[in-house]
Order: sequence, then C-alpha cells, then structure tokens
Amino acid sequence: MADPFWLTWWLWLAGALALGILEIVLPGFIFLGFAIGAGLTGILLAIPGIVPSLPILLMIFATLSLIAWLILRRVFALPHGQVKKFRHDIND
Repeated sequence: MADPFWLTWWLWLAGALALGILEIVLPGFIFLGFAIGAGLTGILLAIPGIVPSLPILLMIFATLSLIAWLILRRVFALPHGQVKKFRHDIND
C-alpha cells in the first residue's frame, strides 16, 4: 500500500522551496519560518522508519516553524525600542 501524500518527503521540500520563493517575492520574514519548518519536516520524513500520523506531523511542522520564526526574529530584528530611520532617498 502506498503512503499518503503527506508522508512524501520531497513534497515537503518542494513546499519549502515554494514558500522560500514566496518570501523573496513578498519579503517580511513571514513565510521564511514556514519554509524552514517545511524543509526540516521533509528532512525528518526522509529518515527511514519515521512514519507519524497526520496530526503529529502537523504539530512537528508547526513547532519547527515557530522555533525557526522566533530564531529569525531574534537574529534579524532591531534592538528593542529602536526605530529604523531613513535620512535620504535612494533616488537622491
């Protein structure tokens, strides 16, 4: 019997690639955490012997995405209380 599509590791990696491309088109660190979570979930599914059910797999994806988003926010965010100010225009 064939595995359900959500257990196919390369589909998760393709989804990660699509979310990464979407992040490039619509920047803002919104989709990048989801892309990292989907990529890590795909890598986890590529390990032989790991066959979680759909709810567990979605919890793994959500947890990895949240952790990735929190790490990205800590690394790339401005320090607390700072505001980015632009003193000149790029066209000047």
